[in-house]
Amino acid sequence: MLLGTVTYNVCKDWDVETLITKLEQARFEAVELRTTHKHGVEPSLSKEERAKVKARFERSKVRLLSYGTVAEFHSTDPAVVQKHIDDAKAFIDLAHDTGAWGIKVRPNGLPKDVPPEKTIWQIGTALKQLGDYGAGRGVEIWMEVHGRDTQNPPVSHAIMKAAGHGNVGVCWNSNPTDVVNGSVKQSFELLRPYIKNVHINELADPAYPWRELFTLLRQMKYERYMLCECQESKEPERFLTWYRALWKELARP
Repeated sequence: MLLGTVTYNVCKDWDVETLITKLEQARFEAVELRTTHKHGVEPSLSKEERAKVKARFERSKVRLLSYGTVAEFHSTDPAVVQKHIDDAKAFIDLAHDTGAWGIKVRPNGLPKDVPPEKTIWQIGTALKQLGDYGAGRGVEIWMEVHGRDTQNPPVSHAIMKAAGHGNVGVCWNSNPTDVVNGSVKQSFELLRPYIKNVHINELADPAYPWRELFTLLRQMKYERYMLCECQESKEPERFLTWYRALWKELARP
């Protein structure tokens, strides 16, 4: 298992050069660039600008892992859903051009007055379409376990079943709703076949069974990245150094 971070929220005010420098110093190995942040790596970049971003990360010790989009597919308006699909495709193209492994998308809830099964099917259908598009460009699709109702592992599991695509998986999001009777094992086993990325947050929070999660990931031979997604710090460099130390202890067999 390797440690990286998302730019939300600790690193949101760093440009690409600062981001790489600070993460190398803190010995973080990858980054997920969340849209709208200071880094400015967005689908609006030209071909030349994309090439420069790719080359800069390739010269560094930090992997440009993924893009944190806000694409979501639960709306009752088909035009809105299509707009989000198109946005996600634009990020897939960006990931391909800059050498990123995947893009993160999300559901953000189940609309009221719509049968849950209909929305689950709708989200799954959109993910399947993106899975095909991404597969042709070497880019995976990671659905964050996110949103009211949709963050519940059984719902995320149902969405994955509806998508039914090998290039589509989940980004485990370390939510309170993972925990059942003090354990994440039940939720983990439900989503384990689909886990392609992992977001972790406040590792000092005793309410979440972090050591159990790390153990379960080791047992499944998870050899991908775990990404820090924490609240903003007034001492970001110091925070990242301490975060890696705690992560390393939890990751130790």
